[in-house]
Amino acid sequence: MELTTLCYIEKDDSYLMLHRVSKKNDVNKDKWIGVGGHFEAGESPEDCLLREVKEETGLILTSYRFRGLLTFVFNDNEAEYICLYTADGFEGEITDCDEGTLEWVSKKKIPELNLWEGDKIFFELLNRNEPFFSMKLVYQGDTLVDCELNGEKILTRKE
Repeated sequence: MELTTLCYIEKDDSYLMLHRVSKKNDVNKDKWIGVGGHFEAGESPEDCLLREVKEETGLILTSYRFRGLLTFVFNDNEAEYICLYTADGFEGEITDCDEGTLEWVSKKKIPELNLWEGDKIFFELLNRNEPFFSMKLVYQGDTLVDCELNGEKILTRKE
């Protein structure tokens, strides 16, 4: 079981997006995602969030909110549990990221990016300021084959 954090930092009606172009053998290769990563021993979700954001962006978060829990299943692998955050306060200057290119993207333009299909669904929830949610996303390759929101199926595709 993998435990990770994922954060979308907000500024001026934009999100800080990471275009994953640098890592080898990356399930997120060429996709646009938020920043975050794997828990280290003994870390809380907030410990992991703050450390990963600092490592990947150089920013220190001063205001953030736990928005949801994502269950990500890719090609029948073990599930990854992702603690999803948004942040609207930070200090510092953005530094280079060794996992890809960081770029501020207008929230209106986010759907035009190369995203995971499920990300488009949770962006709608974030934009509507939905209360805390649980979402299960099951993929075969890049195809979303099953999606549940708070335990209820909202999408099923036959392979």
